[in-house]
Amino acid sequence: MQQFQDKKGRILERAEQIGRYVVENHCTVREAAVKFGVSKTTCHNDLRKRLPQCDLPLAKEVEKVINTNKAEWHIRGGEATKRKKESFK
Repeated sequence: MQQFQDKKGRILERAEQIGRYVVENHCTVREAAVKFGVSKTTCHNDLRKRLPQCDLPLAKEVEKVINTNKAEWHIRGGEATKRKKESFK
């Protein structure tokens, strides 16, 4: 039972670390996942499900960053396509 609690504590600690990183750097879930060596799904679950359990104010700040990234998603995609097309010229 103690081993389970230790693992859960490490997961919640990771969720807090990822949350702080996202807020401080205004990065995407993908960028945070690469930084912390976890999958995008794990990172997203840490931020959306686990973080509110341990630090609700931080979770709200992370939510703002994620929503901003989501709103700008189509713009970044268009810019990437533009750069790709320009590289073929």
